[in-house]
Amino acid sequence: MKEKDLSHIKVTDYAGKLAKNFLYNPLTAVLAIFLLAIGYMALEVTPREEDPQISISGGTIIIPAPGLKPKEIEKIIVEPLEARLKEIKGIEHTYSMSMDSVAVINIMYFIGQDREISNLKIYDKVMQNMDQMPKNIMQPLIKPFDIDIDIPIVGVAFYQKENKISYPKFLETIENIKKEIKIIDGVSKTEFKGAHKQQYNVEVDLAKLKGYHLSLGQIVNGIKSIAIRVPDVKAETPDNKLVVFGIKNAIDSIKDVQNIIVAQYMGSPIYLKDVAQVSDSIDKQRKQSAQIILKNGEQYKQITLAISKLAGTNAVSVADGVKELLQENKARLEKLGISYVITRNYGERADEAVNELVSHLLITIAIIAVMLAFFLGWKESIIVTFTVPAILAVTLFVAYMGDQTINRITLFALLLSLGLLVDAAIIVIENIHRHMHSHESEFEDIDELLIKATDEIGAPTNVATLAIILTMVPMAFVGGMMGEFMKPIPLNVPVALMASLVIAYIFTPYLSKKFLSRSQDGSHIHNKKEAK
Repeated sequence: MKEKDLSHIKVTDYAGKLAKNFLYNPLTAVLAIFLLAIGYMALEVTPREEDPQISISGGTIIIPAPGLKPKEIEKIIVEPLEARLKEIKGIEHTYSMSMDSVAVINIMYFIGQDREISNLKIYDKVMQNMDQMPKNIMQPLIKPFDIDIDIPIVGVAFYQKENKISYPKFLETIENIKKEIKIIDGVSKTEFKGAHKQQYNVEVDLAKLKGYHLSLGQIVNGIKSIAIRVPDVKAETPDNKLVVFGIKNAIDSIKDVQNIIVAQYMGSPIYLKDVAQVSDSIDKQRKQSAQIILKNGEQYKQITLAISKLAGTNAVSVADGVKELLQENKARLEKLGISYVITRNYGERADEAVNELVSHLLITIAIIAVMLAFFLGWKESIIVTFTVPAILAVTLFVAYMGDQTINRITLFALLLSLGLLVDAAIIVIENIHRHMHSHESEFEDIDELLIKATDEIGAPTNVATLAIILTMVPMAFVGGMMGEFMKPIPLNVPVALMASLVIAYIFTPYLSKKFLSRSQDGSHIHNKKEAK
């Protein structure tokens, strides 16, 4: 389109200025394509998750104080340190416990506080006040905790149907799977639910123990000579045996445990195998276990691998990475008799929610087009319909640049603003339609008519849109959990409304020039019957 001199046309509002500047601008069509392209890119690359990942974090300070009583710990350790911690900005609450020989202070940050900076502030504050602590206390342990990465997005239940391999081998196999999943980009935390630990179990025969005139204390002391860690002695079993302990990382084989010398009897050594049965098994002391019930009613003992993601990463890509890795190992697992079921997949649910929104948006756009075709005409409906994907494209791109994710609340914000997005475009096209079918503007220049019609409705449309935006602003100042959860609404709805104004003022006159041009004699192409 050859650019035309429009300098003689007077405008009073930004609406008219935008319409005037872009009506013959060769970059207007390029801008439309660019907006749709960046919107599609943002829709594809923006991280998706089912719920917004809210940062709720805090920390625990553990101060060992050997020999001190709870009252002493409270007065000389806890109360002074809590007073110092109140000097740190960002701490909402502190909770303390004073016990024999130890003080525990739990700290909760305000929601939305930077976790790393807050943890560093606490560490610095504790270290700065070490000179005020009693001389006999030990080095404080500062342990942060983060709830935002503890919610798993993928759960995988592993089980054996035929028990082809032992439980320790079963556990070792899925431990290797866990290590491979841990290195997937975006994975933050992996842990087992319902798993028993592998260990060597020693079951002491009480009758043999009595026959050799030995005590459990001698057995325990003999094992302690090579064991790194020996748990407490457990209760007697129904077959008159005791599970004494479990040994971890201390020896290489069952034979090493069996050949432990626990005492001497009549000049001959007594080995552990003489009075106890040693097995390579699981922690029998832990009675809890988990089962999976399949759709056909079959039940099997299972271990669930729970996988969490880093904040701000794409739940869909993390979940797909886990599924791909499991598929690669499926044949090897089946060979060992191990099956698995994905019991939780928030990535898939988030992807389905976004795809469902897109399909509903297309349906909504079609409904808007049909409705406007009845009231204004099919060409006018096409012009208004174009503005919806363009506005959503701008909104999604701004959200992506702001490090937002697409989740249920973000989608709700888009749905909430969907009914408001076409208001500006409908007002502009309706005023253009009215002018083009008015006898007063029958012989008026089409370019002047389009700019004048857009400029007329600029001020009231701006005020109306600003009023709606202001109703969303207070939501941005809501604190606590609700404020963080609903934050996408005051962030995205105003952006969508502002984008709707600019796009309506730029593209509605431009497209009207393309689709609604009149003949040279001033007759109205949409009112041919009246002309006859």
